Amino acid sequence: MASRSAAEADDGDGKPDGRKRRWREHKIARREELVDGTLAAIRARGRSIGMDEIASEIGISKTVLYRYFTDKNDLTNATLERYVETTLAPRIYEAIAVDVDEYNLTRRVVTAYVETVADDPEVYLYAMSTSSGPNRDVVAESERMIAELLSTVLGERLRRMDMDSGGSLPWAYGIVGGVQLATHWWISNRSMSATDLIDYLTMMVWGGIHGVAAAGGSPARFNSVDHPLVDGAVDDSAGQPRS
Repeated sequence: MASRSAAEADDGDGKPDGRKRRWREHKIARREELVDGTLAAIRARGRSIGMDEIASEIGISKTVLYRYFTDKNDLTNATLERYVETTLAPRIYEAIAVDVDEYNLTRRVVTAYVETVADDPEVYLYAMSTSSGPNRDVVAESERMIAELLSTVLGERLRRMDMDSGGSLPWAYGIVGGVQLATHWWISNRSMSATDLIDYLTMMVWGGIHGVAAAGGSPARFNSVDHPLVDGAVDDSAGQPRS
């Protein structure tokens, strides 16, 4: 006789499948608990923490970690994904969701990124220190997500003003890359305040966006005119060029 199907093997009551489903659900829930514990351990012991220290901080054996994660890369990937999903992405979304003018929107996004890193420096530095090899995909995905979100917002704003939005994606990637690298330098050195960093980055990013808008988003129009460094000396008291 041919072997019975999986459904027949269950004797019609679905118990084996039910047990498997419950185990999967338990494993998912337990992995999330361990990932949250790993984030807490990183915050407590710093970016150089190892598997033994993570297990000790959570209050379990390393064997238990390996029961739910295939290796350190698996745990690190899950931890980075959790950080992006619960911390970084929500703060960027919140910054963009407010209906404000383009300058204030720019400042809000820069502020959200810098303050997220400043509020959680050890987790950020842990993420960056493990962002090569198998873990690079998670970091790259977070960068892609933020860049595509910015591209959508930038493109919509330009089209609303009948401007060329064809460069929205490379502009967005340029913004993300510049802000990320500058913030990484800053969190590793702390040679200025977070407010100063936000001011400088906002100045740079807004200067770029303003230049794009001045050319209507058109490279041809941008390339058709001269670009002196300044049009005139700036009167600091008034914030306007002197006549």
